[in-house]
Amino acid sequence: MTTVKTYVLHTDTIFGLHSIMVDDSRYILKVSNLCVKLQNQILLDHISFNVKKGTTLAILGPNGAGKTVLFRTLLNIVPHTGSVEWMEKTQIGYVPQYVTVSDVPMTVKEFLSMGNRTRVKDALDMVRLTNAGIENKRLGVLSGGQLRRVLIAWALSDNPNVLLLDEPTTGVDMDSEEPIYMLLNEIKKKQKITILLITHNIHIVQEYTDDLLALNKCLTFYGPSADIVKHDVQRQIHGEPVCVESIKGET
Repeated sequence: MTTVKTYVLHTDTIFGLHSIMVDDSRYILKVSNLCVKLQNQILLDHISFNVKKGTTLAILGPNGAGKTVLFRTLLNIVPHTGSVEWMEKTQIGYVPQYVTVSDVPMTVKEFLSMGNRTRVKDALDMVRLTNAGIENKRLGVLSGGQLRRVLIAWALSDNPNVLLLDEPTTGVDMDSEEPIYMLLNEIKKKQKITILLITHNIHIVQEYTDDLLALNKCLTFYGPSADIVKHDVQRQIHGEPVCVESIKGET
């Protein structure tokens, strides 16, 4: 069973072929020929890629490229064709890009206590939120960086082996962005989890991820993140989209 942990989403809905049997133990996820079409509009067009266990995959692309649609498809809440194969017993933690908490009359402690087995203090310590009294603050008064760390703590509270992070520093000031990625990198190594993250930041791709998947509704690049510095790769990603129909070799 593949399970999803997020503060808004729990799903077992089945669309198309959504399997949990990955034969190759190196990979936690295999996606093959994935297509999403809604209201006669193609949102994802024949996407294929693999994710190795314990790695970080960056997902890069312009607005409207299908990055969030891909996440929602991996979470099995968007109708699709093709196959999404998770390793058996995969548990997913998910942090969406946009979270509206200004009207939620809930403290950090109350939020982190909802259905969680992890102690609130342990959850906050994990994301280095050790400010005195922060557990009693309402979500709506937190800074952007504090809120993001609380959401990450929530996603980690059931000990997932996969994290899906949709632009995890949205609403965070520039000086606070990199410490969050450093924190995520440390958590990945310590807990041996796999991370898939959506970002627009090339520096983050280069410094904190292993592999890069570039989207523009179709797959425009899939390979090592270190290749992002190559001019031909940047042209391939940011120029007119040239779709890659299949994976050639391994990253």
